[in-house]
Amino acid sequence: MTATAPAPAPPGAPARGHGRLAEATRAAAAPLISAVLITGLLAVWVTTGGAGTVTRLRMQIVLAAIPMRGYLPSQARAIHQAPTYLTIRNLTGQPDELLSVRTAIARHVVLTGPPGPRGVRRTVAGLAIPAHGSITLSPLSDDVVLLDPAPYESDMTVPLTLVFQHAGRVQVDATVSAPGAP
Repeated sequence: MTATAPAPAPPGAPARGHGRLAEATRAAAAPLISAVLITGLLAVWVTTGGAGTVTRLRMQIVLAAIPMRGYLPSQARAIHQAPTYLTIRNLTGQPDELLSVRTAIARHVVLTGPPGPRGVRRTVAGLAIPAHGSITLSPLSDDVVLLDPAPYESDMTVPLTLVFQHAGRVQVDATVSAPGAP
């Protein structure tokens, strides 16, 4: 028995092993070019701001409520202050401070410390929020008080903008609740 050698390839044809490699390269070229093109377009979209921005949540408002000043409209008009109920969680490892609160329904909003002797409240420049901690604001403790607010009792919510030293501005809709209740 004699072994026969494979027939030689015709002139100009690739060698037998090279044909499969060329075929695989041609098959992979289209998906590879598409992937590179899509990656480039996504990179341009992200760098030009089309993908939006990622912000880390620094403060979480767990409870936000403003009680009605009275059950009757005449009662509400007679009361010139509106306390709030807020529970604020600092989700960072850095202490922060609530510096101010703004709302369209009141020109003046003050931060107050807890009632002192004789129930007198003092205005404070800020309210500290410990790192990885929380504070609860209410009429019985530190609080945010809206002075001479416009009538809001018929609304479902009151928009508030809380301004923090490090976390910046945080907007929240405070629920309008029954008088004296969070």
